[in-house]
Parts: sequence; structure tokens; C-alpha cells
Amino acid sequence: MPDQNPSTALRYPAHWLAAKASGRKLSVLTCYDAGMAGLLAQTDLDAILVGDSLAMVVQGHDSTLPVTLDEMTYHCRMVRRGAPDKFIIGDLPFGSFQVNADEAVRSGLALMKAAAVDAVKLEGASPHILEAVQRLKSAGVPVVGHIGLTPQSFREHAGFKLQGKTKTDQARILAEARALQTAGAFAIVLELMPSSLAAEITRALEIVTIGIGAGPDCDAQVLVLHDLLGLFEDFKPRHVKHYATLASVIRTAVNGYHNDVHQGRFPDDEHSFA
Repeated sequence: MPDQNPSTALRYPAHWLAAKASGRKLSVLTCYDAGMAGLLAQTDLDAILVGDSLAMVVQGHDSTLPVTLDEMTYHCRMVRRGAPDKFIIGDLPFGSFQVNADEAVRSGLALMKAAAVDAVKLEGASPHILEAVQRLKSAGVPVVGHIGLTPQSFREHAGFKLQGKTKTDQARILAEARALQTAGAFAIVLELMPSSLAAEITRALEIVTIGIGAGPDCDAQVLVLHDLLGLFEDFKPRHVKHYATLASVIRTAVNGYHNDVHQGRFPDDEHSFA
């Protein structure tokens, strides 16, 4: 029977691999600040991704491209303070690893040293990315890969679209997954691809697959926390499930406060000092 014990904490990449071997499914959510990380620390969640998605979710940009390595470090530090015992993956943002493997290694080392993340994630599987993965692992930095839809390359993909529609693309993505495993990644994010392709990749690899919009057969699943909580009501792509609808809760709470202030009901004696 698969090990689904939520008390089996992830501390090291070896624990991720053991989870896959035992059939235990893993849960991952994004997080960008200490307060929310503190709440996640009180849950059974397996791991946190401080994603470059913060450029869109927190900073209000229309893509992930503007966020910098310094900003990623800032947010990773906050999340680490809020969730000191959770496994935290930090994204390497656009412009911090694309030039060559040397740049990628420097960026990965800097993020781990400054923010105490447990692993770094980088997108793609080009030759210099594969070299960077190998060198980062050799330097003691665990690496998560990311293939399929890679948001930092959305212009190349002509938008945020499903990947792996053709046999040729499916073969390429599978080859990229195998190459990242060979290079030393302990896990790979599979984003926005047919469930059948993600299942094939998951079966073919010994390392962990983390799905987002990639069907139920991946070893782990990741969602953007704000999407899960229903904070953006108008954004609900097919792969997102709202486990709460906090946008309406927040509006109700703020309007309640506003009305109490206008009507002189707040603060009352209960919320004032003698």
C-alpha cells in the first residue's frame, strides 16, 4: 500500500525519491511571504515553491519576466522565516541563468546561500541548462527542473498554451525529462501537457514529477496558493481548483469594517482601553 503518511516530512531530495518509490503522492503550493508561510507551516503540506509567479501574483506584472534574483531572494527569506521546517524550493528567475552555465551556477549558489532554500528550480533543458544542473548538484545545490510550458519562454510558446500536442513534441519533452534526470535533477515540474504524456514521463523516470495542469499520474502536484484560495475569481483555468473563495470573504470583511467605522460602531468599548 502506498505510504501516504503526512507526518513523513521531506527534508532532503532522498526523501522525495523514497516517496516516489513507496507510491506516496506529494503536495506542493506556492508561497511568497512569512505570514502565509506560517499558516502553511501548520498544515500537512509537503513542500513550498517560492515561484517566480510572484511577478504576476504579488507584483502585478503580466508575465514572470520582470522579477529579479534579488527579489526572489527577498521573498525566499521571508518564506523561510515563516516556515523554518518546510522543504522550500526557490525559483531562479528570468535573466539569472540563461546566458551560460557559469551564470546559472552562480545564481543557484547565491539563492541557496542567501535564502536557505532546500533546492532551486530552473526552466528548460538546453545544453547549458543541463550542464548547470550537473554542476549545481556537484556543488551541493539540489535542483528541480521544469519542462512543458515554461512561462519564462511564453513568447516562444506563443502564449501560455498546452504543450506536447504532437508526437514530435511529446518525444522531445520526454527526451528533455530523461536528460534532466541524467544531469542530476531530483524532480521535474511538468506544466500544461496532456495527462497521457505526463504519465509516460512519470513511469519512465526514477525522479519525482511535479504536475501542474499535467493530470493525476504525476508523483506530486503544485498549485499557486492564491488560485487554490480563490483570491482571483476571474482566473480559473481548467487545471485550477478553488478550495475556498476568499475573495468574497475579504470583500465582506472590509465592507463590514468600513460600515462600522462610518456608523460609529467601531471601535466600541470592547475594543478600546479605559
